[in-house]
Amino acid sequence: MSPSTGPERVRCFLDITVGSLPAGRLVVELRSDIVPRTAENFRVLCTGELGKDTHGNILHYKGSCFHRHVEQFIIQGGDFTHGNGQGGVSVYGKKFADENFKLSHDQRGVISMANNGPNTNGSQFFFTLTKTAWLDGKHVAFGKVVEGHDVLDRMEETPTLRSHVPHVPVVITNCGQL
Repeated sequence: MSPSTGPERVRCFLDITVGSLPAGRLVVELRSDIVPRTAENFRVLCTGELGKDTHGNILHYKGSCFHRHVEQFIIQGGDFTHGNGQGGVSVYGKKFADENFKLSHDQRGVISMANNGPNTNGSQFFFTLTKTAWLDGKHVAFGKVVEGHDVLDRMEETPTLRSHVPHVPVVITNCGQL
């Protein structure tokens, strides 16, 4: 640890396939120093260490897909219960409150919670594909891609249907904590 880099931050990985082809690994650095509950939710869903919740949902991103891709905006995933943006649960229960809005959507590769309004965070998240400052104060950003920007490029290049659904599956084949 050096004064210029601050404390060691948790890093998680997502191994991605596009269609049936491996695209590579995204490495995400989590800002648990600023948004500890939000970062922990993502970390635990990456490791799958909790197993199942009381309703039988497997609390793990492994095998889930990125169901929404809006060109030059976001790529969204994390709905491991329905796979279409209508589901997902947090490690704290169905939803949890917005922790804070201290981190900005100021660059490509920011990871942030998807929601349905204030205090409705579950398991769904998105990666920004460009600076998206209008999301500040509405979505809790909790980290950024630090390795695998080429993988994010491959994901972004995936053709989509009019409904912003990728034309071929974009899947998290493995994930965990580094």
